[in-house]
Amino acid sequence: MKRKTMGWLIVFLLFIVYMLNYMDRSALSITAPLIEKELGFNAAEMGMIFSAFFIGYALFNFIGGWASDKVGPKTVFLIAALLWSVFCGLTGLVTGLWTMLIVRVLFGMAEGPVSAAGNKIINNWISRKESATAIGIFSAGSPLGGAVSGPIVGLLALSLGWRPAFGIIFLFGLAWVLLWYFIVSDKPTMSKRLAPEERIDFENHEDVILSDDGRATPSLSYYMKQPMVWATTLAFFSYNYILFFFLTWFPSYLNHSLHLDIKEISIATVIPWVIGAIGMVLGGVCSDVIYRITGNALLSRRLILGVCLAGAAVCVAVSGTVSTIGSAITLMSVSLFLLYLTGPIYWAVIQDVVHKDKVGSVGGAMHGLANISGIIGPLVTGFIVQFSGKYDYAFYLAGAIAIVSSLLVFVFVKSKGFKANESQSCVH
Repeated sequence: MKRKTMGWLIVFLLFIVYMLNYMDRSALSITAPLIEKELGFNAAEMGMIFSAFFIGYALFNFIGGWASDKVGPKTVFLIAALLWSVFCGLTGLVTGLWTMLIVRVLFGMAEGPVSAAGNKIINNWISRKESATAIGIFSAGSPLGGAVSGPIVGLLALSLGWRPAFGIIFLFGLAWVLLWYFIVSDKPTMSKRLAPEERIDFENHEDVILSDDGRATPSLSYYMKQPMVWATTLAFFSYNYILFFFLTWFPSYLNHSLHLDIKEISIATVIPWVIGAIGMVLGGVCSDVIYRITGNALLSRRLILGVCLAGAAVCVAVSGTVSTIGSAITLMSVSLFLLYLTGPIYWAVIQDVVHKDKVGSVGGAMHGLANISGIIGPLVTGFIVQFSGKYDYAFYLAGAIAIVSSLLVFVFVKSKGFKANESQSCVH
């Protein structure tokens, strides 16, 4: 098998696991009305439950990135996918608030390493001029997972009950783990499926622009002091804030404010997530096309990030003012489309500016810090809804955070002020 073919096969497997990842994650949101009724949770308690996932998730974003650099992304994925599938299944056995909180924290810890490990293995297998496209394709599995979660989990929950639904989802993850184990290697030089002449690793760090006084491998602390890395991290924070707002609270908003039942929610939420998946693929493709035309990687990343984040911010803020189902779904769809256009770009920036030996660690640190929004956002939204009795202010807050982040991107995501190693070319 050729190296390029194997690289894109890995992209396909990542696409599948991202679908499973988001289906597992959003299953709780789809079944929330049933869980609330059976276990007696109120809005504030549901906010705590949604946030509990991200406590473990954010912590293990960094640990997973570090582990991907140290032991390899294949092993990290094997362990993570197996564990999160188990904890997803255990969700169906909870009996009250505390057992639900514990299971959700453990579930989040297991899912935490996924994105950093995915970015690491793409860096090992795909050339940098195609990296944003590859990230966009496999990351499109996330919104598609959100799309299929509605009808699949909704149907299972309505026909079998919400508890058996989580047990069945566990089996999907187990099947993927077996495929990954037998097919994938950490990098081309380790793959027995490639012809000997194809076992050559990509040198994707040659165009790195951030250097640490000429050292061959800059330190993690060096990268985490750079304004560009922080601006990208804050933009990722706002991306996640809006995304997790939709993922955790939008089904409840449709149920409480617009009076849809679970069957109607399952159908209504499919379209926005499918449109989001299209945005995820197009974001990576558009960024790489601009890069190839201009020869300017960071310009291509900056344009997509800044413009689309601002557009998504406006749409999500306006969503809080509408009173019809059609308007709410339309605005959610446009917001997710614009938001997911930026999805591959955060990781592409890290690949553009970070040495290959630190891609996992820096990407994991960025992801972990950005996912603090997952702890804060659902919890804040829960208290806003609990004490105000409406969702309007939660929509406005999500939009405001994204507007501020888009401005930071335009100011800081550029190469000015950094010097490249003499052996490296500078990307503007």
